[in-house]
Amino acid sequence: MTANPVDANPVDAPLAGAGDRGRLLRRSLLLDAVASGAMGVLLAAGGALLDDPLGIPAAVLVPVGGFLLAYAAGLWLLGSRPRPSHPAVRVVVAGNLLWVAASVVAVVAGWWSPTGAGTAFLLLQAAAVAVFAELQVTGLRRARSAAA
Repeated sequence: MTANPVDANPVDAPLAGAGDRGRLLRRSLLLDAVASGAMGVLLAAGGALLDDPLGIPAAVLVPVGGFLLAYAAGLWLLGSRPRPSHPAVRVVVAGNLLWVAASVVAVVAGWWSPTGAGTAFLLLQAAAVAVFAELQVTGLRRARSAAA
């Protein structure tokens, strides 16, 4: 007996097939969850070590890391659903865009006086979050066109 490849990935099982237009949405949420969780672990566990090299206080980095861990868990739950709630995904996209804007403002306004590495860190993570937002918007559009 051959194994069904869909059975190996329960996230894709409910809507598997060539016509699965919700896959991009689910996968972009899950990828965002993994990245947010990894950043959360880095900041929560290593915030004190990153304070000097980034020029961003540990008093900011550590709580942001804790927030990102909770955010990642919520994203994972949302992305694991066979059909993620479109209003909930719109809230995620809005939050991601606010995160990008706040990160850019932090650099431009010189919040915390980030070092060159801190500035690069803020801008690179903002760019990654912008990509997640774009993937999620595209995924929403595809999922909506499939439902129509």
